[in-house]
Order: sequence, then structure tokens, then C-alpha cells
Amino acid sequence: MWLRKLAAVTGVAIASSLQASTLEISFEHLIGDRLVRHDSLRYQNPAGEDYSSTRLSYLVSGFALQALDGEWIATEDNIAWIDSPRSRNRHRLDSIPQNKYRAVAFYVGVSPKLNHADPAQFPANHPLNPNLNNLHWNWQGGYIFLALEGHWRGKERSAVEGYAYHYATDAMYTRVELPIQLDINDTSQITIGLDLSHILDGLSFEKDGATTHSAQGDPVSIRIQKNLTGAFRILDTGAKLNTPVVGKLQPIDLPTKPTAYPINLPRHIPIPELPLDNPIIKERVALGEKLFHDPHLSRDNSVACVSCHQDENLSDPHQFSTGIDGKVGARHTMPLFNLAWKKDFTWDGSASSLREHALMPIEDHMEMDSTHEAVVEKLRAKPEYIIGFKEAFGSGEITPANIGLAIENFLLTRLSLDSKIDQIKAGLAEFTPEQARGFELFFTESEPRLGKAGADCFHCHGGAMFTDHLFHNNGLPGEDLGLYLTTKRDSDRRKFSTPSLRNISKTAPYMHDGRFQSLEEVIDHYNGSFERSDTLDPNLAKHPSGLSLSQADKSALIAFLEAL
Repeated sequence: MWLRKLAAVTGVAIASSLQASTLEISFEHLIGDRLVRHDSLRYQNPAGEDYSSTRLSYLVSGFALQALDGEWIATEDNIAWIDSPRSRNRHRLDSIPQNKYRAVAFYVGVSPKLNHADPAQFPANHPLNPNLNNLHWNWQGGYIFLALEGHWRGKERSAVEGYAYHYATDAMYTRVELPIQLDINDTSQITIGLDLSHILDGLSFEKDGATTHSAQGDPVSIRIQKNLTGAFRILDTGAKLNTPVVGKLQPIDLPTKPTAYPINLPRHIPIPELPLDNPIIKERVALGEKLFHDPHLSRDNSVACVSCHQDENLSDPHQFSTGIDGKVGARHTMPLFNLAWKKDFTWDGSASSLREHALMPIEDHMEMDSTHEAVVEKLRAKPEYIIGFKEAFGSGEITPANIGLAIENFLLTRLSLDSKIDQIKAGLAEFTPEQARGFELFFTESEPRLGKAGADCFHCHGGAMFTDHLFHNNGLPGEDLGLYLTTKRDSDRRKFSTPSLRNISKTAPYMHDGRFQSLEEVIDHYNGSFERSDTLDPNLAKHPSGLSLSQADKSALIAFLEAL
């Protein structure tokens, strides 16, 4: 909301007296004058090092506009999360006074007040929800203001290594001011360019270091701050592009008197984005659970969802699951819990919703080898399902879509939020000394130039769910191309979904192909045996010889993982 106040101290007013309009701000990401391509080593810095950008994600806040009379018009706590690889690059400011303006300003990062606020308070789609942006440092507290990651190779090097610049802390809250000529009316927009080459100006990955977490006095973060104010520039102003209006999703076929299914989350857990068209109700949960355990979903009535998703964690103790006719798959079965916080499903992201994921095994020849039509016919012949679908869906119609919605409802209730780590968060338990050491290793960045040793686990397994819900190449050799099979992008070769580490000690074996039977084997992999490639995650690629953890370090790390 825009308000007007005196600007005697700050020089900034917050105005509303003039006719209001909307301003759309778009961010474009550049190397010089060309749009960034987030893939291969196609760029070169002044030090002669080839580099790529695989991650460019940042927070901007405190937008303000300067009128021709010098008065600054600002909005309080206006925050945007920008993520270039995800094409998340637009932010809208509403109720802006129609006027002529000569400058725009904003901050990279968020104010100290917001930086140290409880991240679990923010709604599911809020830019500061940590499950959405993956920019919160969880146990350390505070947000990463700008995350820039990628690969690099020096002039005299053949090996490709990684870099990870994480720009953060209150001291790095950086104001940017840009001159503009803008006459705001009801169709106004600004396009702002951010030049990565300017951010990296004067930095050599080899000489200055390939990592920063903005520790006080760190010359890399100081250099980035110096560069940042000049890295932004105005590319365009004028008429706003017309964007389609998306209507609010409405619940699908709710019964007349649905019974809400209560879900109580611990205070430290971020709010998930639940499907608006499939609210969680007891009737659908019960139906979904019944379907999940029913072998009639398979061609010969021999395989149910629970056949591969077993016990309380809905996981499989075998390396590969056995489907119909004794067929054995090529990937390990992923555990099914805390799915409300996930956006993509399966190891290669081939399902974009849980309801879609629920239906896929039915027609998979290696799993249930049936058809949706055949399953519907079987269920319609069972009186208990006629009643169950009537109770769960007002129409009582048995369709593949409603089967998916019911199973989705059930799976959304499978939560694991009461482990020792949660008890510690609630002040009800404490780490053992060995677990405390493992905790420190897990959340510590290994930065040899600063004399810091750690396991770097939190980069991919941070947050309350101990996963960033993204896809990474973690250096496993093999022929499975992972995410590439879904996207067909070369930059996604051998990337797989990052699983949650909750219940990790109870869900062996590990990795997409179940190759590791123990946590010891997993840690040994990261300790030095991962395979290097152009798509290897930068946070691994920056370790030429692995993590170099001692035996005591590995034991401590396992002790901590057992608390999850």
C-alpha cells in the first residue's frame, strides 16, 4: 500500500494522493550485451578463465521512484525473488502515483528486520518463504541476498571446477539507484539489466577463491558489493506488455459436506503450497489410502502402490523394485513423505504434480502394466468404491483424474516432522557431542583460503526439509541421463532430484539407482570418488579432491544424519 509522509530525515516519501497505476519491473540477465545462457563454459573473464553460470538467484526489495521535483516515492517491505534459470524475472508494483519520474532505486537483499525474521511465518508463495526460494541459511539464520554459481576452467587447466558466490549478511544490503525517464500511466514497465561480467569484474576464481559466504572482511564479497551497484542498468521503459489474467483455481467436485483433514505444522516448518483445487478432506484421504493399497490397480491384481512404497516411510528396502511379472526396474523407489513441499516428482522430474505422479505407475509396463480405463472398470464393479467416490467427490464419478486426486490427497498427509532435529528446534532435546560436531560439518562451507573445513551438505540439503527440491549432478557415473530425459537440455545431463535427508538412516539404499547400501558409502562418495563432468554441481566441482573428511568427521556426520 502506498502512503504519503514527510521525508525530512530520509528524503523518501510514500505517496498516494495522485491517481494510481501499476508498474511492472522485469530483470534481464546479461554478459555484456547478450542474454546469459545458463549452460556451458561459453564466457571468459579478464583473468582468461572460462566460466559458466548455472545459478543466478537473488532478492530485491525497497523499490522507490524519484519524481522530477526530487521527492522519492517508496513502498515499504516490497520484495521480489528473481531467479534467472527458472525464468522468474518479473515483479509488479501496484498503486503507484501516475507521475513523471527521473530515477528508480532498490536494494539487493532485504532489510535487517526481515533478514532475521522467522522464515516459517511467510505464506507459501511469499518471496521470502525458504521452501520457495532456497535462499535461507536455515540454522545459521538470514538469507543469501544473491547466489551466483557455475563452473570455471583456468588458462593452464584442463579440469573443470566449480564456484559458488553467496552474497549475504546485513553489511551487504546494497542500494542501487538508476536514472530513468519514465512517465507512469496505466501501462508502464521498466526493464532492468544485470550484467554478470560486471559482478565478476576484477575477480579471478583461481587467485581470489571460488567461494564466498560473505564473512566479515572477506575480500571476495567486498569486491562483489563494490561491483554490484554498477552491474544494473536500464534497458527499456514504456508500455507494459499485456499478460493474461489467470483465474483462481476452484475445488474439483467437492462433496456437499466435506470434512477438513487437520494438518498441524511445527512452528519452524515453512508453509507449503497446497493444491487449491484439491483441498485435503478426510473423505478423499481415506479413498486415496484405500487405492494406494489396492493391487487391482495393476493388470493382474498383483502389484499395489504399497508394494514398492512400504512401511511408515513409504520407501523400498530393495535396490530396485519388482513390478508385474517379476520385472525389475532400473531406478530405486523414492520415499513418499513431506511431498507437500515438492514441485516436481520422480528422479527425472517427469511429473509436475503429485496427482500425475500417482497415475504413472498404472500404465508403466515395468510396474503395473495396466491402463487407466481398465482400472476404472474394475473399481466401478466394486460397491465400496461406488460409495467411496461418492463420499469423496460430489459427483461420485470414478475417473482416472479422480483416482489421481484421491491418491494425491492421501500422500499429502504423509508427514515426517517429529524427529530429534525437530525436538531440538522445539527445545525438547539436545545433540550429543558427536551429533553437534556433525551438525557443524553439515552446515559449514569448506573454504581452504579462509581456513574453514566443512562438508558442504547444506547447499543441496538445506532448509527444514533438508533438500532444495532441485536437480543436481552429484558425480555418480552411469548411463542414466536423469533430468535430460525430461527437458532434452544438455545442461541437465545426469541431474537427478535431490531427496530429503529426513529419515535418511531408515530409507536405505541410497541414490537414484540404489547403489549405496549405507551412509558410510554415501559419504565416501562425496569424500573424493565422484566423477567430474561439465554438469557436475558447482558446489562439488569446487572440490578437486573431494571433501577430505577424516574418519572422525565421517562418524560425526553420520551421527547427525541419524537425528534427521
